[in-house]
Amino acid sequence: MRLNSVFADLHIHIGRTESHLPVKITAARNMTFEQIVRESYHRKGIQMIGIIDAQSPPVQEEIRRGLRSGLYKEHPDGGIVYRETTCILGAEIEIKEPGMGAAHVLCYFPTLERISRFTEWLGQHMKNVQLSTQRLYRPASSLQEKVAELDGILIPAHVFTPFKSVYGSATDRMGKLLDLDGVAGVELGLSSDSTLADHLSELERFTFVTNSDAHSLAKIGREYNELMVKEASFTELKFALYRQEGRKVAANYGLDPRLGKYYRTRCLQCQQLWPADPEIRCCPNCGSEKKVKGVRDRIMDIADRELCHPAHRPPYIYQVPLEFIPKLGKKTLDHLLAAFGTEMNVLHHVPLDDIARTANREIARQIGLAREQRLELEEGGGGVYGKVKSSKPNEG
Repeated sequence: MRLNSVFADLHIHIGRTESHLPVKITAARNMTFEQIVRESYHRKGIQMIGIIDAQSPPVQEEIRRGLRSGLYKEHPDGGIVYRETTCILGAEIEIKEPGMGAAHVLCYFPTLERISRFTEWLGQHMKNVQLSTQRLYRPASSLQEKVAELDGILIPAHVFTPFKSVYGSATDRMGKLLDLDGVAGVELGLSSDSTLADHLSELERFTFVTNSDAHSLAKIGREYNELMVKEASFTELKFALYRQEGRKVAANYGLDPRLGKYYRTRCLQCQQLWPADPEIRCCPNCGSEKKVKGVRDRIMDIADRELCHPAHRPPYIYQVPLEFIPKLGKKTLDHLLAAFGTEMNVLHHVPLDDIARTANREIARQIGLAREQRLELEEGGGGVYGKVKSSKPNEG
C-alpha cells in the first residue's frame, strides 16, 4: 500500500459561530468553522486540521447544515471533508485533580455523531459546554473512560507551558494525573521541542505532535506535523499516533523554542529575562522574586535523564512562519499566495528566485535563511514571543 505525506495542524480554535455566538473568547471573531477550513485549504495548503472547539452545540449545527448543503461530506474513516482538507472534530477540556493545578487535554472523535454524544455527557459535568476549554467537574479518569467509550483519542495539550498544562502547572509526572495507557500522543507546545522533551523518560513511548494553537486565521500552520498515511482521516491519524501498520508522524515542524513566548523565565516586575542559573532567586536587574518560569527551566528542573531520543522519534524541523519573516507584510504575503498557491508551498518548495521576483530579493533571502535554520533569533519568555532579527545581506 502506498502511503502519502500529509500536513496536519491539530489544534485550531473557533472564535465565534456564524451567528456571532462566542466560543473561544480570546480568538478572532472571523474564526468560524467554515472560515477555518477554507483558510486551511485555499491559503495554507494543510490537508488535515483539528478543530478543538467542535463540542460546541451551535458549531455542530453549522457542520450539519454544511453536510446537508453539500459544502462538506463525512469521510468514511472519520472526519469532515472540505475539498482536499479533512477536519478532525475535537474538544479542549480543562481538568484538575485534588492537590494539582489545572491542565488542558485535547479529545478527538471520529464522527459528528460521536462528538455530539460527548457533548451530551460534558453538559452534565460542565458549566457552559458552548464555550472553549471549560473546566470538567469529573476526575480525569472519568474523562479518559468516556473518550475511550466513544472511540476517541486523548492528547495532553501544550504540556510544558507555565499555565494550564500537565508539567507546567499540574504535576512533575504525567502518570500522576492520567492513565498513560489512555494517552495517544503528547502535544509539545510552542516553547518546547523534542530535544527538550526527551529529557523525561515517561515520554519516551509517546509520539509527539506540534500544533499551532491558532487563535487567528494567520496563525494556522505556524506549527504542524508531517504524517505518512494512506489519506487524511481520523483512522489514519490514530494509526500514525500509535505507529501502526506503517503509519507514523514523519516530522514535526515547529517554531524554534526560542521564538515561543514561554521559552525563557522572565521577571514580572521589570520584564527582563531571568538567568538560567537555578541558584539565582532574585532578578539581577531589579531584585524582584516574581517571575514566570520558562519551559526550558521547568524541563531542566523535572528532567530524570540525559537527552535520549527513542528510535521512533522523527526529526523536529524548526519552522519560521511567513508572518515572522522581517518586513514581510500582509500585501506581500497576499502576492506570494496569489502567485504560488499556499504558505506551505512558499515555505518549502518555491525557488528563491521566483520568490524574489514576486516579493523582493531581501525577503527571498530571509526565507532561504529560514529554510536553512540560519536566522538569528531573540528569545521569548514570560508571555512575550521571540523575534527574528533582521540581518544584513553579508551576514547571511
